[in-house]
Amino acid sequence: MKTRTELFAFFDQLGIGHSTVEHDAVFRVGEGEEIKAVITGVHTKNLFLKDAKNRFWLVSAADTTLIDLKKLPARIGSARLSFGSPDLLLATLGVTPGSVTAFALINDNEKRVSFVLDSELAGAELINFHPLTNTATTTIDKRGFERFMESIGVSPFVVDFAQLRAS
Repeated sequence: MKTRTELFAFFDQLGIGHSTVEHDAVFRVGEGEEIKAVITGVHTKNLFLKDAKNRFWLVSAADTTLIDLKKLPARIGSARLSFGSPDLLLATLGVTPGSVTAFALINDNEKRVSFVLDSELAGAELINFHPLTNTATTTIDKRGFERFMESIGVSPFVVDFAQLRAS
């Protein structure tokens, strides 16, 4: 599994600009608001999910997005969704609870995890994720995030969660 240092080296190799702010551990959305206040860009929430057919899903959304886990399966073609266990999270993405991040897809060498991306996040100019640990926040721009996804062979399901809730 890749480390934070290896993730940053990968960004550098791809020419992806990134900046990182160190901070106390943040485990849930709603924590660390004072940290977010000084970091520009859209902040994220990330959910590691397992469906009833034992398929894995990572959902990355703007931290203010409301996610309806009952309606999501019909949109992405999954079975009923529930949260994946810490052991499965570590085995598939190499991170622990609180450190879930789209950057962890770099560790999914077997491509076991399908990636769901909030349309608001997909359109954001600057995006903030934990860099494989919840004691820092790393900012990259939209094109850098797209380049990262392309380089690791991940094509996200882009979902408009506001529209999904309204349906």
